[in-house]
Amino acid sequence: MATPAIGSGLDLGPRRHPRKMSLTPMIDVVFLLLIFFMLASRFGTDAVLPIAGGAEGTGSAWQGAPRLVDVTPDAVLLNGVTADPAALLADVTALLPEPGAAVILRPRADADLQRLVTVMDLLRDGGVTNLILIE
Repeated sequence: MATPAIGSGLDLGPRRHPRKMSLTPMIDVVFLLLIFFMLASRFGTDAVLPIAGGAEGTGSAWQGAPRLVDVTPDAVLLNGVTADPAALLADVTALLPEPGAAVILRPRADADLQRLVTVMDLLRDGGVTNLILIE
């Protein structure tokens, strides 16, 4: 059997038209991205813990004795001395020159947040409202 030469007019059938692209997969991807970004975004406000921080960038004169409360994993220290948590409020109040004076709170390494919040609540419930949180 002889092989037909190129351009000999051999008919291979009707010419096929290329298939049109389907937009369905692209629409699926767009909807998946929309769902992802909706789930990854935040809808609402974050809770804010009010902490007084001084005079917003300006220096202020410190009055009275030092009032530094260190919160460690197993103890509460007032000016470097271990303090009984039940007597902490009385000890801090004795150091305040006036009722609105500041008290500095410093959480130490490995102290959990709940312990810090418990000390803050103890002081706030006792009338100490000007708390400064430092690292």
